[in-house]
Formats: sequence, C-alpha cells, structure tokens
Amino acid sequence: MSLLLTVIVSTLLAGLAMPLGAVIACFEKVGSEWLEQEFRHSVMAFGGGALLSAVALVLVPEGIENLKPLPACIWLVVGGLSFMAVDIYLKKINTPASQFIAMLSDFIPESIALGAAFATGNSYAFLLAALIALQNVPEGFSAYRELSATATYRPFNIIIMFALMAVLGPIAAVSGYLWLSESPKIIAAVMLFASGGILYSIFQDLAPQVKLEKRWAPPMGAVFGFALGMLGLMLTTS
Repeated sequence: MSLLLTVIVSTLLAGLAMPLGAVIACFEKVGSEWLEQEFRHSVMAFGGGALLSAVALVLVPEGIENLKPLPACIWLVVGGLSFMAVDIYLKKINTPASQFIAMLSDFIPESIALGAAFATGNSYAFLLAALIALQNVPEGFSAYRELSATATYRPFNIIIMFALMAVLGPIAAVSGYLWLSESPKIIAAVMLFASGGILYSIFQDLAPQVKLEKRWAPPMGAVFGFALGMLGLMLTTS
C-alpha cells in the first residue's frame, strides 16, 4: 500500500467513527436507566479522555518542537478563542448542530496534521489516527443526540450525513500530506490551534462542573492554564 493510500484509508476510517458513534446513540434508550444515564455519561467521559490524550500525547508535544514558546502559546490560545467565537455564534442563532460543527472543527485540522505527519515519516502518525478515531465515536454519539432531538433530522439521514462528512478527513489529510510536509512551523501551528480548540471543547461541553449556561469564559481558563504549563515546560527545557 502506497503512503498516500495509507493516509486516505487511515483518515477515512477515523472519520467513519463519527457515524459509528451515531449508530451507538440509536440504541441509547433501549434498556434500563443505566443505559439512559450512566452509559451516556461514560461515553462522554471516554470522549473527554480521548480528546485530552490527543492533545497531551501527540498534538502539543509535536507542536512545540518547531515553535518558540511565545508563538506556541499564542496559537494554542487563538485556537481556544476561535472555538469560543464559534460557540457564541451558534448559541445566538440557536442552531441544533453545535455539537456537529464542533466535531468537524476538531476533525479537519487534526486530519491536516495527520497527513503532514505521514509525509514527514513521524512515528506518531498511526497513534494520532487511532486517537482521532477514538474521540470521533463519542463526538458522533453526542452530535447525533443533539440533532435527533429536533424534528428536522431523521435518524437514518443523520447517520448518512456523518458518513459523508467522513470524506472531509481524507481531503484535509491529503492537503496536509502534499503541501505542508515541508512547512514544519505551519504544521505545528495547526496542531496547537487544534489543541486549544479541543481544550475549550472539553471544558465547555464535557466537564459539567466547569460549564455555566450562556457563559463561555470559564473553559478559556483551562486553555490559559494549559498554555501556562506548556510555556513553563518549554522555557525549562529549551
């Protein structure tokens, strides 16, 4: 299998984890109260862990390799602020697709970084692909529940839409593979931007003790806190 084909297949499989999460959500209300409550919260907690592991184990360590401390922190914070801006906008227009958009906002920059990782021969490429797939399952689960709560979207149509959106992964990955492999600083910026957005999403959507209704600043505390820790690490190891 050629390397380019490996990139396409890896990101497509990671993207198909989104409709898989939706299929799991179809059966959420079948059974006891455990399936209705504990299972749902367990899936969301699993998603938070997968997201955090992608940030802490792959995206940030690789991102800070090619950027100086201040630009690295700026890109992390810009990522968080960008996701916050999207969150505020979606709340204002009262769309039922905020989780779906958040899912794609994670998936696309991660796929770009994944394609670039394969192109540069980094050993973490398959690990990143696996982590993207793991996080897409609970994100697909959550996005399906949000969309199916309205009368606008039928369950089968949601699953098909998620499957079609999975194609965006290979497109983004191939762009990273072809055009960014010789631009390590751009790849690092994309990774840190995605990391800031993921951190915001974790504390806005998955950490119930932090989130406040119609308030978006508290999750940014997590982004700034992570940036501070990252800055300290980079300064002490440089």
